[in-house]
Amino acid sequence: MIDAALLKLLRSVDTPSVCNAIEVAQGKRGFNGFSRGTMLASAPSEVMAGYAVTAKIKALAPPDEAPDVIRARRMAYYKSMAEGPKPSIAVVEDEDFPHCIGAYWGEVNTTVHKGFGMNGALTNGVMRDLGDMAPSFPVVAGSIGPSHGFVHVTELGTPVTIFGLTVAQGDFVHADRHGAVVVPTDVLPKLGDALAKMFETEKLVLEPARQEGFDFEAFEKAWSAFEKART
Repeated sequence: MIDAALLKLLRSVDTPSVCNAIEVAQGKRGFNGFSRGTMLASAPSEVMAGYAVTAKIKALAPPDEAPDVIRARRMAYYKSMAEGPKPSIAVVEDEDFPHCIGAYWGEVNTTVHKGFGMNGALTNGVMRDLGDMAPSFPVVAGSIGPSHGFVHVTELGTPVTIFGLTVAQGDFVHADRHGAVVVPTDVLPKLGDALAKMFETEKLVLEPARQEGFDFEAFEKAWSAFEKART
């Protein structure tokens, strides 16, 4: 499980910083375990970080299975969300994408999942109740809409795809208003040191650029030092 100090650090930095730090930890460019496209954040200033508990839903049409089967799967869904390893994030793929209409994430589900001790939700689907969602439970979603449609759970614990990012049960996910990233297992323990190195490297350009009298000559010198230090 993740170290408490590292978890606190990850909750204080944005997802682009985590993407950059992964490349620092790997010593190369080319990491591509991140979402594509523009997503929407219920709480733009908040970050979520934790182990994925995955599921799939549909909402465009009523389920074609027996009601008792649907209810049993729904209860199994909530049980898996409640009992998944902490810290955890609900990662739910709406199989109706890109025609999602079922706002699964609203006042009720954010309150329930927060009550389970989860840290947020990542979905390609719909959210609603923007003024009434549980506080400190960010949702990063594909769209906003008013209705839940015929929303029902179709799968539990299987790999899901959210805006081009494949997430497996137990993957460590970091997400915010920029999108989401899956942190490779071998990188996670190194991420604190990698973030520190990245921030120090960025200072080589940022600090001179914020000084009065910054010009191209100062930039060229700073950038040269930056290129030597960065991945």
